[in-house]
Amino acid sequence: MTYTSSTVRVPDVATVPQHIAIIMDGNGRWATQRRLPRVAGHARGVDAVRTTVEACARAGVEYLTLFAFSSENWRRPDDEVSFLMRLFVTALEREVGKLHANGIRLRVVGDLAMFDKRIQDLIARAEAKTARNTRLTLTIAANYGGRWDIMQATRKLVEQSVFAGQAADISEAAFAQHLAMAYAPEPDLFIRTGGEQRISNFLLWQLAYTEFYFTDIFWPDFDGAALEQALASYTGRERRFGRTSAQLEPQAQNVDPLPC
Repeated sequence: MTYTSSTVRVPDVATVPQHIAIIMDGNGRWATQRRLPRVAGHARGVDAVRTTVEACARAGVEYLTLFAFSSENWRRPDDEVSFLMRLFVTALEREVGKLHANGIRLRVVGDLAMFDKRIQDLIARAEAKTARNTRLTLTIAANYGGRWDIMQATRKLVEQSVFAGQAADISEAAFAQHLAMAYAPEPDLFIRTGGEQRISNFLLWQLAYTEFYFTDIFWPDFDGAALEQALASYTGRERRFGRTSAQLEPQAQNVDPLPC
């Protein structure tokens, strides 16, 4: 009897994750501890984004996905949401040129129809400008939710099948092609800062076999050293995907060590 794995890809043993996904949590609490308005934490968090992107690029990470604004974040106070939108505009205007100069591709996933036209236009221009870059793909999840992603993929799969006049192919591979991040491999490492230990409706389909790493560090304080700690934790784990440790030994013996 032949068995198939529900995992799309069983990756080779590697010391550096190909894809890291991060929930950037703790901005507001970082500011509150310093008796600053919550929005000050979000502003400082942009610096942590820049630092993390640079550190991932240096480490050889190929995909970095950041959960910037969830579909549930609209429930926050109006002034905070308004500030986040302005911050998004500022980041798109100021950072895209730097990303492009460093060979980094930018993509934005989520229900973008909820954003005003200016933001949508800035996103489109940023994605077009960086489309040919290959050093690192930086994905910003904005107005994104894992359940939304699964539902929109399901609708597209059904609509495609109806248009073609045939029964829907409900295989995992066919379904996954319609997910918002179909262009990227499933994350190897998921990081959440700020001390909370949940995934908060983020990449529900894709995180099935991802390694989780939680840290109490608030996002504005997440730096290169904090990323190195997360990578060290990842390196020390066995990613078995249903196999035994003994099955991994021949594979591990063929892995080249990280350069000093």
